[in-house]
Amino acid sequence: MSSTRIHSGDVPADFSPHSLRDARGAGTVESHIDPGEIAVGVIIGRASEYFDFFVYAIASVLVFPRVFFPFEERLEGTLYAFLIFSFAFIARPFGTVIFMEIQRRMGRSAKLTIALFLLGVSTAGIAFLPTYSHLGFAAIIWLSVLRIGQGVALGGSWDGLPSLLALNAPENKRGWYAMLGQLGAPAGFLIAAGLFWFMLTTLTDEDFLDWGWRYPFYVAFAINVVALFARLRLVSTNEYARLLDERELQPVSVFEMSRGQGRNVLIGALAALASYALFHLVTVFPLSWISVYQTRSASDFLQIQMLGAVLAAIGVVISGLLADKVGRRTTLGVLAVLIAIFSAFVPTLMGGGNFGQDVFILVGFSLLGLSYGQAAGAVTANFPARFRYTGAALTSDLAWLVGAGFAPLVALGLSANFGLAYVSFYLLSGAVASLAALSLNRALEIRD
Repeated sequence: MSSTRIHSGDVPADFSPHSLRDARGAGTVESHIDPGEIAVGVIIGRASEYFDFFVYAIASVLVFPRVFFPFEERLEGTLYAFLIFSFAFIARPFGTVIFMEIQRRMGRSAKLTIALFLLGVSTAGIAFLPTYSHLGFAAIIWLSVLRIGQGVALGGSWDGLPSLLALNAPENKRGWYAMLGQLGAPAGFLIAAGLFWFMLTTLTDEDFLDWGWRYPFYVAFAINVVALFARLRLVSTNEYARLLDERELQPVSVFEMSRGQGRNVLIGALAALASYALFHLVTVFPLSWISVYQTRSASDFLQIQMLGAVLAAIGVVISGLLADKVGRRTTLGVLAVLIAIFSAFVPTLMGGGNFGQDVFILVGFSLLGLSYGQAAGAVTANFPARFRYTGAALTSDLAWLVGAGFAPLVALGLSANFGLAYVSFYLLSGAVASLAALSLNRALEIRD
C-alpha cells in the first residue's frame, strides 16, 4: 500500500501555511502517513455520527409519537415527530458555517471538541428529557431545541479527514478509499436497530416507553466520548496538521465559497440525490408505515432491516471495487437508473404483505449500499484545493437537507393521504435529479 510523504520539523507557535513551506524547504525529518491510517479516523467518526442519527430516527417512529404527542393519533403524532426530525438537517449548514469560523479563530482541535461536546450534551439531554405527561408542551419545545443542537453539532464535526483521504489515496484505489467512511451508515444503523430490537423483545411495552427507550441515547453519549478522543488523537497531531495544511484543507469564507464555487456545491449535492432520497425510504419510512398501520411486529421488522444493513455494508464495499473499474460518476449514474426502476415497485412491495415488504427492504438496502458507497466526493474533485475543505462539508449538508431531511415526513404524509404510488414519484424525482446533475457536470467539464 502506498503512503504519502511529508516533511516535518519543529513547528513554531505561530505556525501557518507560510511557515509550513519554510519548514518543507528546510527538509529536516520525514514522516509517513498511510491512507489506511486516515481511513481508521474516517470510519470511527462516521460510525459514531450515524449511530446518533439512527437512534434518534428509530425513536421518532417507536417512541416520540407516544411519549411526546400522546394527544394525537398515531399517524399525526409520527408526522409531528418527523417534522422535529428534520430540524437537524435545517440546522446543519448553519453549524458548518459557525464552526468554520470557530476553527479559523481557535483551531481545528477546539472546533472538534466543542462540536462533539455539543452533540453529546444534546443527545444525553434527550435521554433525560421529561415526557409530555410530566412537562406538557415544554417537553416538545425542549426536544426541538436538543434536535437543533444535534444538527448544529453535526455540521461542526466535519474534520476534513474524508477529503484528506481522497487526496492521499492511491490513484487506482480512490473509489475503494472513498467508500470506507460510508461504511459508518450501515454500521450505525445495525447497532442502533439492534439496541432497540433488544429493548422491544426483553421489556414490557410499559417499561420500554417509561425508561427503556432512553438507554440507546445513553450509549450514543458514551460512543461520542470515545469517538471524540479517537478523532482528536488524529487531527491534533503535528503530522496530520502539517498534511492538512499542505493540502490546503482549511476553511474559507462561505461568501467566497458561494461566489466562486456555488455551481459545484449545487451539482455535487444533486448528483447524489437518488442515494440520499433512498436512504430514509428504506430505513425510517417503512418502519413508520408498519408501526402506524400495525401490519406486523416492529421487533420482527427491525430484524429484517438489520439483515438489510448487512447487505448495505456489502454493497458499500462492492461500490469501491466498481468505482475503481468504471469510475465513481458512472457508478452513481448506473445506480440512479436502478433506483429509478426500483421506485416503480414501491407500492407493490410495501403493499404486498410481509414477503413484499421484506423484498423491498433487502433490495432497497442493497441498492442503498451500492449507491451510497460513492455518494460522498464523486463531484467534490471539481473543487480547487483551497475550496475543497469547506466545499465538501457544504455539499454534504445540502445533499442531506434536500434529499433526506424531509423524506420520512413527505413519504409518510403522501402515502397516508394519497397512496404509496406517490412515494414512487418522490424517489423517482431524486433519481432524475441525480442523472441531470451528473449529465450537467459532464457537459461543463467538456466545455471547460
